[in-house]
Amino acid sequence: MIKVFYFGGQKSGKTNAGIKKALALSKDEKPYYVATYDNTYNDSSMIERINKHIIERKDDFITIEESHDLTKVIKANKTYLIDCVSMWILNNLEEKEELLKEQLRALFKIDANIIFILNDVSCGVIPLDKESRRFVDFSGILGQELAKLCDEVYEVKYSIEKKLK
Repeated sequence: MIKVFYFGGQKSGKTNAGIKKALALSKDEKPYYVATYDNTYNDSSMIERINKHIIERKDDFITIEESHDLTKVIKANKTYLIDCVSMWILNNLEEKEELLKEQLRALFKIDANIIFILNDVSCGVIPLDKESRRFVDFSGILGQELAKLCDEVYEVKYSIEKKLK
């Protein structure tokens, strides 16, 4: 079983790359798509994005919605695409950094194929407000943790994958 990390900017093609990888790893069994968006924000543009992702993955996946505790839904000997870690971070922004790291580390102890998707927000300016800074910091810190722990790491830009590890 393998752990794979895709990161890149918004609309870079990360999810599509992750979908292809999940389908290749799952072989004859439908993989699981772990949708992390907490749909309590009533954001119509996010609903539109979600609907596009639903169309993109067709009926090739079994969808699980989990916005806070990923360890509750990942089981051994299956294939999972977690889309996306960025939304999971946003949903858990009030938690301590170490707790989120521990949750990620726990996933690596499960004998399953797991593909992680993360928006790279590390190339911009330091945000002015505290919550946005915390999100950017957590994204960078947890992205480093994923890059360290994953077997394969890919940067995606304009649907072009570059294998870094």
